[in-house]
Amino acid sequence: MRFRILRFKPPPKKPAARKPEAARPAIPLPIDSAFFWEGVEAGELRIQRCVGCGTLRHPPRPMCPNCRSLEHDYVVSSGRGIVYTFVVHHHPPVPGKEMPFTVAVVELDEGTRVVGNVIDIDPADVTVGLPVEVAFVENEAGRVLPQWRPQSGKTAT
Repeated sequence: MRFRILRFKPPPKKPAARKPEAARPAIPLPIDSAFFWEGVEAGELRIQRCVGCGTLRHPPRPMCPNCRSLEHDYVVSSGRGIVYTFVVHHHPPVPGKEMPFTVAVVELDEGTRVVGNVIDIDPADVTVGLPVEVAFVENEAGRVLPQWRPQSGKTAT
C-alpha cells in the first residue's frame, strides 16, 4: 500500500464583508399556504390541486410533480380517510403534550396523504387502516390545527 499524506497550512481567514441589511434582497417564500390555514380557521381541510392536470398534493408546493405546472387552486376535502401509517411518541417530552401521543399519516378519501395527531383514542388502539375524520383543535398557543379522530361507529378493516 502506498499513499501520501499531504499537509498544508491554510491561509488565514479574512473576515467576510457584511452587506447592510437594507442592501440584501428579500427572499420570497417558495409557496403561499395561506389558503390551507384560512381553510383550517374556517373548519375546512383544503388540499392543493394542479390546474393543469388535476393532481392533488399536500403539503402545498409551487410546482406540480406530475405535469410541472405552476398553476394551482384547491379543493375542500371530505376530511375522511384511513390511517396509512403511524408512530406512538413516548420520548422526549413535548411541552404541552400528554405522553404518549400518536402521530399518523392519513390517506384521505381523495387520495392524498396528510400528517397529524390522532386524538380521542388510546394510542394502543390505533391501527393501520383505522377510519378517521378530521377535527380542528386549538392548541396551547391558540393556533387551530387539523388532527384526526376515529370515525364514529367504524373500526379498522
